[in-house]
Amino acid sequence: MPKRYFNIAGPCFEKKHYMVHASERGGGEILDFIDKEYYFVIHAARQSGKTTLLLQMIDYINRDKKYYALYCSLEAVQEFKEPEKGIPEIVNRIKTSIKEQGLPDGFAKEADYSDVSGVLKSSLVDYCRLLDKPLVIFFDETDCLSNGTLITFLRQLREGFVSRNMVPFVHSIALVGMRNIRDLTNERVSWSCLHEHDRANEETEGYRTRSDTLHYKAKIRPDSDTLGSASPFNIVSKSVSLPNFTCDNIAELFITHTVLTKQLTEKQAIAYIFEQTKGQPWLVNAIAREIVEDILKEDYSKSITRDMVETAIQNLILQRPTHFDSLLERLKEPRVRKVIEPLILGGETEDEFSDDYLYVRDLGLIREENDNTIPANPIYTEIIIRFLSANPQKSILKNYKDYTIPRYLKTEGSNCKIDIDFLLRDFQNFWRENGEIWVNRYDEDIYQYKEAAPHLVLQAFLQRVTNGGAQINREMALGTRRADLCIIYNDQKYPIEIKLMQNHKTIPEGLEQTFNYMQKCGADQGWLVVFDRGTEKSWDEKIYMRPEEYKGKHIIIVGT
Repeated sequence: MPKRYFNIAGPCFEKKHYMVHASERGGGEILDFIDKEYYFVIHAARQSGKTTLLLQMIDYINRDKKYYALYCSLEAVQEFKEPEKGIPEIVNRIKTSIKEQGLPDGFAKEADYSDVSGVLKSSLVDYCRLLDKPLVIFFDETDCLSNGTLITFLRQLREGFVSRNMVPFVHSIALVGMRNIRDLTNERVSWSCLHEHDRANEETEGYRTRSDTLHYKAKIRPDSDTLGSASPFNIVSKSVSLPNFTCDNIAELFITHTVLTKQLTEKQAIAYIFEQTKGQPWLVNAIAREIVEDILKEDYSKSITRDMVETAIQNLILQRPTHFDSLLERLKEPRVRKVIEPLILGGETEDEFSDDYLYVRDLGLIREENDNTIPANPIYTEIIIRFLSANPQKSILKNYKDYTIPRYLKTEGSNCKIDIDFLLRDFQNFWRENGEIWVNRYDEDIYQYKEAAPHLVLQAFLQRVTNGGAQINREMALGTRRADLCIIYNDQKYPIEIKLMQNHKTIPEGLEQTFNYMQKCGADQGWLVVFDRGTEKSWDEKIYMRPEEYKGKHIIIVGT
């Protein structure tokens, strides 16, 4: 039987790679849209399997022989800012795709490229006249088109759509990208779910969205222009967001691997992969590949365990592959900072329909769970914190070489534990000496995450100290007014709550939150670190350690 691999570069192909079938990721719904002649949108974050799904759909549709299906990537059109160049290039991309994929010849043979506002529509009309079956087109990377090119592209699709009863045109179109195409225009591009015979008598101008319709005007990729045209486009369709893998999907990947290689995977390993990735496809495949190829060196006689998953995750974080780098670069963008900085602090941000919030969500950095906004998965939480705290970590490594885990270990009977009180006293002294310096650096040099500087410097300090063998689990959510982390060493858990001093309610609220987090961690002792950024108190007043008994739990309040 042919060998397969866990793929982390480009689309997956069934004969070469382990993959989840299209039917598990919305393929059936997409076929239903096509049968109903919908024009629709598919959107999802980077490296989440969009192109793989499209190629699976193209293959299935063409083998079914009911329609001609065409895949056309518009990524190469990104550099053309104006429609005078962009639209002819789109026509050429369609022409090339038809030739490469073996569809009938004849597209754009008499195209008038000087007619920028009509050449795409007329070429598609002429081509559909030649075909003996309806045409379905999946336009990939649609969201990379710039300003006028996108507007002109969409208008011509609309013109063809509304006249389909009279003039042959594309049966069904999918616009695919990282962002929902309707959210890219200053007046929202409206895609609803009616098919053409329901709208045959509608005015070609379509319906304008109301003035209070929310939208975003962001750049989609570096150097691409935003859309600012009035009355750009109005057409009818559905919008589909591509789901991540389920735990069952991940299990199926490993079952296929077991069938082909006889290598077993523990159930705990699969559950832990899902817990840490939340099914993000690239992460799932990267962890599996790291274990099979790098940790086990393709020794299929050894089972894949939960510990191997943890090792693979830490290896990937240290390697910082391109997938991580592309996400981390986004943290430098002001509109991303507006969402991520409050997330680190547990603060408030704009509502979930704001431009910035929707942009960050579509990047795949955040998600909603139980009415909370949290990082998309625990791995992204870790790389966000490590990236934003990297500079103070390096400084601590250079200037405080003895601040490592052996310094803080103490023996109690047969157990070796971390002396968290001692560790946090060292941090208090470090913060007193260096806090203002780092706050200023975060304001001036480190992407302007000034408000989150206390949290990030503490995270850097703890990361540096615990690199000698401890583990840190981190939790963040918007609106909670706190950040949680738990240090784990020798099966001992040390929960720490981090808050900014706001008013007289901060500490009572923090005690309750620390208690709840201790309950979650299963710990009898916890620490509440409170940063007082006010100027009216002296350092001697701000810095203290005070034990509290709260609901039968021992909590140390650490003033900083």
